[in-house]
Amino acid sequence: MPHDIVVGTDGSTEGRAAAHWAAQEARRRGTGLTVVHVWHRHPRPAPCIPSGCTERDWAEQLLRESVRSVRTAHPALRITDRLVCDAAVTGLLSAAAEADLLVLGSRGLGALGGFLTGSVSQRVVGRSTRPVALVRAGRVASDDHLPATDGVSPEEIPRTPYRQVVLGLRTDRPCDEVIEFAFDAARRRGTGLRVVHAFRPAPVPSPPLVSAAPEGPPPVPRPQAQDVADEERTVAAVLRPWRDKYPTVPVTGTVTGGRAGAVLVRAARDAGLLVVGRRGIDHQVGAPTGPVTHALLHHAGCPVVVVPHD
Repeated sequence: MPHDIVVGTDGSTEGRAAAHWAAQEARRRGTGLTVVHVWHRHPRPAPCIPSGCTERDWAEQLLRESVRSVRTAHPALRITDRLVCDAAVTGLLSAAAEADLLVLGSRGLGALGGFLTGSVSQRVVGRSTRPVALVRAGRVASDDHLPATDGVSPEEIPRTPYRQVVLGLRTDRPCDEVIEFAFDAARRRGTGLRVVHAFRPAPVPSPPLVSAAPEGPPPVPRPQAQDVADEERTVAAVLRPWRDKYPTVPVTGTVTGGRAGAVLVRAARDAGLLVVGRRGIDHQVGAPTGPVTHALLHHAGCPVVVVPHD
């Protein structure tokens, strides 16, 4: 049975972008949306809280404004609001414990079009047992679609084709949860799935510095083209059962040598969604996200979903 999508909002521009993206995702999945605002009592109220307003009053006002904005844009969507008094990371993780997806906002890096994730987002991604989507400030519904042709009115934009979903695939430890999330996201959008696999090419042996009597023919360096061909066969084998399960999803593959983070950032430039996995659930307060995920959360130009797995 599908569960609601949960979005954490704090009244910021990135929080509003996340809330509206989450509402669109809930509509695509046919689920409800739970809008959560987590607040925490402080010895002294923050300067942003108006005079004569308590921290709880201010938290309730921010939550009401977020819910009102989403309901105005999506009147048919079932929306639940939830006010949580707790530390930010703990409160969000608790609210999303049974959710299909937790959505958070991230501050954009201006012209670089990437992410500047706060400590809360980083720690939630590192500790969540549920998939987490990060949406940068300024993201609007039309960004999920291919550019509309001239003469298309704004209300017609949702009918233009969606941008591709990109899946970052590891072949040494492929994970069903990550692959299925990406295929399902592409199916719901009626778009294609681009599977990207980055690998480190086999090193080419260096010639000896001092010549010696040959004991046989010198080693022949393995050409990189052969490495790519081997990796492509592995990717095809991993994807074969998923192509059968999702026959309506067009799949393209890209296998290239290089650092996974840099390769995926480039692949996500024109994507509507990037899906990657994160191995292991770390319940420590300062749980890291790993170098690849860290790079994507900072520099990918589209929403990123991080799917945890064992």
